[in-house]
Amino acid sequence: MTVVAVRGEATREVDPELAEFTVVVSARDKDRQTTLTRLRERADALRELLDRHGEAVERRETSGLHVHAELGKKGERVAAYSGSVVTTVTVHDFAALGELLLTVANQDQTHVDGPRWSLRPDSAVHKEVRRAAVADAIARGKEYAEALGAQVVDLLELSDPGLRGEAVPLGMFQSYDVQAKSRGAYGGAPLQLDPQRQRVRAAVEARFTITTPDLGA
Repeated sequence: MTVVAVRGEATREVDPELAEFTVVVSARDKDRQTTLTRLRERADALRELLDRHGEAVERRETSGLHVHAELGKKGERVAAYSGSVVTTVTVHDFAALGELLLTVANQDQTHVDGPRWSLRPDSAVHKEVRRAAVADAIARGKEYAEALGAQVVDLLELSDPGLRGEAVPLGMFQSYDVQAKSRGAYGGAPLQLDPQRQRVRAAVEARFTITTPDLGA
């Protein structure tokens, strides 16, 4: 039995489906209670602001709460108390994204980082690219067989790269990656954003049995 092993690959560039940014609200004061009160008020104000843009927001998650004492230069005497709340916001309505970013960034003691563009984890693009990678592997297998004066008989194995020897059922290929860089540009009001197109890659490894090569052809 003669076996041909190939690697199938596919790449697509598509528009993003989601934009994510991080918001950090902070508070600082010599009095612990005053710091905590201000922090709560600013976090509540952020929640109310995001509520007003609820139709554009896919989800929001509190990803961190930090409160600590700042010590003076000498000894353990507390000079001040600092606190922050970190919120990650995911937006699906890009038309509202610029206004939302500006509005959030205009709040007191607020730091905004983003946006970061992405596709949904279950985006149909991933499936499309994986299928294209399989089709590429089949086409390469046939080309190699024809170059040897033979024909493909059967698919012996199909796997993600690095998984040869471990059978992978059709439709379960997970070998893809998404590369994205945000390039939003602020040129005054209104804030203009240019969503970064997403590059999606997929690769599979395949082994085919072929008829006896005709090396004299």
